[in-house]
Amino acid sequence: MKNLLYLNRYLLRYKWHLILGFVFVAASNYFGVLIPQQIRKALDYVEEQIVIFKETIQSGVTEPSALNQTLFYFALTVIGFMILKGIFMYAMRQTIIVMSRLVEYDLRNDVFEHLEKMDLSFYKRHKTGDLMARISEDVNKVRMYLGPSILYGINLFTLFVMTITAMFQVNATLALYTLLPLPFLSLSIYFVSNQINRHSNIIQKQLSVLNSIAQEVYAGIRVVKSYVKEKQFGDYFESENVRYMDQSMSLAKVNAYFYPLMILLISISTLLTIYIGGLQVAEGKATAGNIAEFVIYVNMLTWPVTSIGWIASLMQQAEVSQGRINELMNQQPSIVNENQDEYPIEGKIEFKNVSFTFKDNGIKALNQVSFTIMPGQKIAIVGRTGSGKSTIADLLLRLYDIEEGVILIDDIPIKKHNIEWIRSRTGYIPQDVFLFSDTVSQNIRFGNQNALPDEVMEYAGFASVHDDIQGLPMQYETKIGERGVTLSGGQKQRISMARAFIKNPDIIIMDDALSAVDTKTEQKILSYLDNVLHNKTAIIITHRIYSLIEFDKIIVIDDGRLIETGTHDQLIKNKGFYAGLYEQQKLIDNAGV
Repeated sequence: MKNLLYLNRYLLRYKWHLILGFVFVAASNYFGVLIPQQIRKALDYVEEQIVIFKETIQSGVTEPSALNQTLFYFALTVIGFMILKGIFMYAMRQTIIVMSRLVEYDLRNDVFEHLEKMDLSFYKRHKTGDLMARISEDVNKVRMYLGPSILYGINLFTLFVMTITAMFQVNATLALYTLLPLPFLSLSIYFVSNQINRHSNIIQKQLSVLNSIAQEVYAGIRVVKSYVKEKQFGDYFESENVRYMDQSMSLAKVNAYFYPLMILLISISTLLTIYIGGLQVAEGKATAGNIAEFVIYVNMLTWPVTSIGWIASLMQQAEVSQGRINELMNQQPSIVNENQDEYPIEGKIEFKNVSFTFKDNGIKALNQVSFTIMPGQKIAIVGRTGSGKSTIADLLLRLYDIEEGVILIDDIPIKKHNIEWIRSRTGYIPQDVFLFSDTVSQNIRFGNQNALPDEVMEYAGFASVHDDIQGLPMQYETKIGERGVTLSGGQKQRISMARAFIKNPDIIIMDDALSAVDTKTEQKILSYLDNVLHNKTAIIITHRIYSLIEFDKIIVIDDGRLIETGTHDQLIKNKGFYAGLYEQQKLIDNAGV
């Protein structure tokens, strides 16, 4: 159970809940153990009164019996113990079960915060569905260990100690025979726990597969439907679901064998109690009250002992789940922020012999790239798809760390900057637009939560999306659905632009931000950019050439290398790669494509 040791930090945090819970469980079981003793005393008292009654009848002397009144007092005592037992049972649930919910809350938050710190390479190695399973299903199984498992475990321990102590104090011989089946019970628990652990591990992994398939299909439902692949994915999901069902059935069979076995062993204890106890009564070594007391003790142990299998199952499942959580928590982000200062950003950017290779697939995206951007300059990075343009944006935001060369911002290496501050002062419009399932207004305000409604509309106008928003059912308060599914690609792209502009950043990076915009809207947006980008360092990454914007510098990238740099006019005169790309684009535009 080494993986569960990770939870000790949380148990220490809520140690008083656990300690009080232990006390309340012990108190509840203490009054529970007193009940059979009262019943034994009552039966022995009745037996004594019967003997006395027979003797008085034979002697001819009769006196009023106090039997009814005494039994009434015994009944009140038993009821009082039961009430106290119930009160402490309520208290133990209010401590231990509440503790499990608090730990669940903390653990889920800690996992979520840890995942937020991880870099992009981590998310390329892990499927979203698998991460969702760990933060939901796995955390829930850990809670079942922290709550019911610990609760019934403490209950079993305290009840065993108190009950067995009481049994040996009353009659050691009868206690030994009654507890004789327990070693066999221990062996069965050991065997079943190993089986449960093996099946639980397989089940949790298969559940992650199911979550990953479902998440991928739902996220790409447009593609699935457009290619009429519903049945194919349905069959695939069904086949994986059958595997999950088979493993779950195997675990259920193990539990199904275990519970009857424990009931059988408990029943054997009851039979031994009655048989051995009857012999001792006949020999005068025990009373009928002792037999009744022991039978009640055995039945008191029935559920706790039976629950051992359930507790073992919960603990083994929690062990597997916590191991999967530990696997995430033990992975540390490769990008660590070592500076917490906030300071002005002028916007000077310099790449010096920068090379970068994606570790996941070994693709070299950049090779010895060097360039300088002065504060307030507007530059374009032009190149074919897959040439490494977007990688430059990722490196500037330090979503990845380079292995060769250096990136300077305001003449300071990027690794020495407060990267959170740099990101907060950078307006990034990614190629793959992501919008949240919230209102249009809130999606734009994501760049600046303090923005006023007039500012939201102003920047929506800069992004040429204000008129589109006005045509929506509730205008700026329209909910756009998950990932902006209710909007067109061009509308999502322009809302993303408004979100970046409203930050009023020092550096703006537009990564193919106009790829889904028609020519007329594109020209309208470009006409706004001179105002929006005034006195800001702007990097526009594109595979198209925009003649409406006068760039201070154009950088041409091909196959990860910088092959040309200069102004538009200079590059046209050079008649190199850029000039060829420009002529090709003119032919396409003139053909009306």
